Amino acid sequence: MFSLNNLKPAVGAIHRKKRVGRGDGSGRGNTSCRGQKGQKCRSGGQVAPYFEGGQMPLYRRLPKRGFKNIFKEEFAIVNIKDLARKFKANEEVTPEALVERRLVRKKNLKIKVLGEGDISFPLKVKVHKISKQAREKIESAGGQVEVI
Repeated sequence: MFSLNNLKPAVGAIHRKKRVGRGDGSGRGNTSCRGQKGQKCRSGGQVAPYFEGGQMPLYRRLPKRGFKNIFKEEFAIVNIKDLARKFKANEEVTPEALVERRLVRKKNLKIKVLGEGDISFPLKVKVHKISKQAREKIESAGGQVEVI
């Protein structure tokens, strides 16, 4: 019967370590299984994984694609339904308060409020951007919106 104390690997699965460079009598002396001259026989002479033997490598054969806008601003998105769930009436909604209540994970991101969901109580919202629909919903509930 099998149990943890008598488990053994399959026959042939375990190999002895190849001890190279231990003299000619060992059968693995002299060149230590590296062959004769050439880059791969030298110390430190490995070929990079992307090297294709001098052929023009794939990363240079393929055309460049796309465009990276270095001026792009990233915003953390928060919906009104999330504000209604995590905040109480007349509380102030700031980026710090959103991070504290784990609606936003990164501290330094700008915040944008979108209008998904409903709110029935007033809030004081101070964020970087807000959609027109979200602004209307907050102000119709008696709240205030301030764009930082």
